[in-house]
Amino acid sequence: MVPTRLRRRPWGTVARILGNDRGSVTIEAALSLATLMVVAAGIVAAIATMAAHISAIDTAGAAARAHAIGVDFDPGTATVTVSESGGIVVVTARVPAAIGTAEATASYPVEYR
Repeated sequence: MVPTRLRRRPWGTVARILGNDRGSVTIEAALSLATLMVVAAGIVAAIATMAAHISAIDTAGAAARAHAIGVDFDPGTATVTVSESGGIVVVTARVPAAIGTAEATASYPVEYR
């Protein structure tokens, strides 16, 4: 057998480096984990915002009832705006949320006259 000489192509090394799949699983795993973390953070923020909205609804209703019967009300972290017109108390409550501010309005007839 006559030894044959292997012919090297000048672009062979570059093609081997760029065409290699080594490390692709690591990169895919890193990108997948980062995406999952962003999605999980979005879900947690959405749940916290819904909880703040429920808190705003509860605070507005409690503040309207308290003002309608003439009792002081402490809204905690919420900001409450009270207006009374024609025997109806209208309360708007704003609660800070993870995404924006949750706002709710409640009305109640005046009872303390």
